[in-house]
Amino acid sequence: MQIRVGFEMSYECPQPTPMILALSVHHTRVADLVQPDLLQTLPSVAVSTYHDMFGNLCSRLVAPRGRFTIRSDTRVHDAGLPDVVLPHLMQVPVENLPESALVYLLGSRYCETDLLSPVAWQHFGPGPGGWQQVQAICDFVHGHIEFGYRHARRTRTAWEAYNERRGVCRDFAHLAIALCRCMNIPARYCTGYLGDIRVPPDPSPMDFAGWFEAYLGDRWYTFDARHNTPRVGRVLVARGRDACDVALANTFGPNTLQSFKVWSDEVTPA
Repeated sequence: MQIRVGFEMSYECPQPTPMILALSVHHTRVADLVQPDLLQTLPSVAVSTYHDMFGNLCSRLVAPRGRFTIRSDTRVHDAGLPDVVLPHLMQVPVENLPESALVYLLGSRYCETDLLSPVAWQHFGPGPGGWQQVQAICDFVHGHIEFGYRHARRTRTAWEAYNERRGVCRDFAHLAIALCRCMNIPARYCTGYLGDIRVPPDPSPMDFAGWFEAYLGDRWYTFDARHNTPRVGRVLVARGRDACDVALANTFGPNTLQSFKVWSDEVTPA
């Protein structure tokens, strides 16, 4: 199958404003691109790219004074398979984890493991480890938080989401990530496209999605505490410790986001 993915964001800048963007399809999906994933700007400006410490492709530019639009529109080949489920997979003892996974055991900006550790051990300490424990955490978070775009707050942390019991997809991911880390399971935040493919359409405007990956066995696996069911058509954009590491746009100056559109739709190849 093919999936058309893209976005368009328009800003109003009262002065030239440097920006760092994490909006490109992740390098692990580059081979699946039907056409190049090019960042377009209006007006046209110089754009340079680099890979950050987590391997995400980032773009640097200076938005000019006035209205400034960035967009991308591409197609991606996808196997059309749902997220992998391996319920008998076990976790790796901390002493045997690869060094690259250790940072994802630690607390981070939005995932306060120190505050949530008693909660995690109370709810999940006696239970089975590995995949079943991560799924139990997803079940708990899915039932604990009320989803709603009206609940969105970009400063909400996992601890606050646990206590407020409401949020959006990033809050589900942050709480699940923090609880996994408390149980010695490395977990990292993911952002990307997730359209309504082979599920009933959601009438709300499309947005970038947040989910997470847990390290089990000898690799990372996808989990989604918000939807809590295997989904088809995820297109990864960036990974990090939490949403702070994968911000879609970091802007270094005053600006106003005036419009924001995202699309991710299954299409029939020409």
